[in-house]
Amino acid sequence: MSAPPQTAPAPAGYGRVFAVPEFRAVFAAHVLSMLGVIVSEIALSVLVYDLSRSPLLSALTFALGFLPYAVGGTLLAPVADRFPARRVLVVCDLVCAGCVALMTVPGTGIGVLLALRCALAVVSPVFAGTRMATLADVLGGGDLFVLGRSLLRIVAQSALLVGYGLGGLLLTVLTPRHALLITVATFLGSATLLRCGTRCRPARTHDGAQAPPGLRRLAGDRRIRVLLLACWLPAAFGVVPEALAAPYADVLGSGSAGLGLLMCALPVGTVAGELFAGARLVPATRERVALPLLCLALLPYLGFALHPGLVVSLLLLLVSGAGEAYTLGLDQRFVRAVPDELRGRAMTVLGAGLMTVQGAGMALAGVAAQVVGVRAAVTGAGVLGVLCCCGLALAVRATEDRDGAAPDMTGR
Repeated sequence: MSAPPQTAPAPAGYGRVFAVPEFRAVFAAHVLSMLGVIVSEIALSVLVYDLSRSPLLSALTFALGFLPYAVGGTLLAPVADRFPARRVLVVCDLVCAGCVALMTVPGTGIGVLLALRCALAVVSPVFAGTRMATLADVLGGGDLFVLGRSLLRIVAQSALLVGYGLGGLLLTVLTPRHALLITVATFLGSATLLRCGTRCRPARTHDGAQAPPGLRRLAGDRRIRVLLLACWLPAAFGVVPEALAAPYADVLGSGSAGLGLLMCALPVGTVAGELFAGARLVPATRERVALPLLCLALLPYLGFALHPGLVVSLLLLLVSGAGEAYTLGLDQRFVRAVPDELRGRAMTVLGAGLMTVQGAGMALAGVAAQVVGVRAAVTGAGVLGVLCCCGLALAVRATEDRDGAAPDMTGR
């Protein structure tokens, strides 16, 4: 008897996601957008400093990347569902390209530059939320969506590792305004990829839909509310070492090299953890370990109470970053809990809240370090963070038990 014909095995892990043509377009557009955002942040901060000679105003250009997220995420969240997703994405990219193009005009004052920076930050959560909702349309609401969202996060973390260094090199050969033209090109390239590489889908809701917009509808569902908090609050504690990296490097006497390593440790751990969880763990396992990892992710911060040196500090941050693989399990729970017609605004609110609490966490970290010192601030963030995360994990489990929404263990 002849052997039955063999079929090619399906790609494993992240390979399954890249097998979807629409995802490849979304992924490429994301890479371009991240490149443009990083170049614009560096170039704009240098431009503002050159014009003002004020470190405060230069730093404010970074802060303005966080603060308006809350406005855009709450007031504009319904836009993500009320209009066709592809149209929203393309228009957001074109608006961003237009804002950056205005920054390149000679003679543009500092006030206008900061206002345009705010405009970018207001549009960003709408774009990010709509893109995530589109990802669920392209990949479905199951494991492929989790892997696709993970890949976009990995790109963002990797961009932080290499982007600022490359941006600094770029400014050695270009003026800040000329460097901003690269950002205009990346936004236009992203708009082109999304327009030509994704399918036009109808809006999820319509103007006549009788549904309260934004946070009110989402906050009314206890399960969604708990999952939002589980995604947001750990991040407020998790950013503390990054916010205090400069003074901590000074405490250690490790200089600029130590500062760079401290800034990279958490992102490297996060990328490694997500890659392992996405490529090696089946969906059922990722969901099963999500809540234990949530409880443990900030535990390494307690090690800072022992006054570790640079090497041990880096190891603690790497381990903590790897623990953030819990986000893959939470992503699956979240997309399963949100009704299809609210998916766009839910993703917008999720992203806006995450950026807002990170900005608040950085500010509070600075206040705490001023009062109790850097090491005590990081240790305190670990203690409070672990307690908060354990409470959130219990709340997530309680809502699943109450609503009969236990994680899907079929591995689909």
